[in-house]
Amino acid sequence: MSTDADVRDQTVIAWLTAAEAAVSERADYLTQLDAAIGDGDHGINMTRGFAAVGKALAGQSPDMEPGRVLILAGKTLVSTVGGASGPLWGSALRAAGRNLGDIERVDGEALADALDAALAAVVDLGAAAPGDKTMVDALSPANAALREQLASGASIAEAVDAAAGAAEQGAAATVPMQARKGRASYLGERSIGHQDPGATSAALILRALHSAVAGEA
Repeated sequence: MSTDADVRDQTVIAWLTAAEAAVSERADYLTQLDAAIGDGDHGINMTRGFAAVGKALAGQSPDMEPGRVLILAGKTLVSTVGGASGPLWGSALRAAGRNLGDIERVDGEALADALDAALAAVVDLGAAAPGDKTMVDALSPANAALREQLASGASIAEAVDAAAGAAEQGAAATVPMQARKGRASYLGERSIGHQDPGATSAALILRALHSAVAGEA
């Protein structure tokens, strides 16, 4: 795949595989973040969910369309992950998959549309906005960076790299925020000074997307 051509089914599978590895590797860190302002199970839940996704995809045809891959991943996350992470990521991936439909190759515009659909699903389900100290604080700037880079003529790999960087910055920017949604919101001002675990795992997943796209370049 050329860097400015498209994203194929194998790239999506590689993304989800890389995401599984990333959340597993950083599970203790995610749990540590969540222990400070949440239930302390974010790393465990994300690792369990993406491991289940890996198993589900292993039994599927390698020629499955990208949209179908994402829908299957989303359904798997909903059925295996407790807390908010399963429904949120499950809804996000299913929305992205439905947005892609049955196309076999995904260009930059289609990828941006799919990620916007994923973000919209998260916002709709979680009723969160930027600044609420949630995964939206990573996803929203990532999507904006992706579209900005694509509009400037960047390749998909370059644009996704910028998106992942924006997500990482967005996650770091949650530290001084006071949580307004989720379990962390119950802490009020005590939530200030802690990085949001959901935004952190979202950044890991977007960096995994870049690894997959760059690996196919």
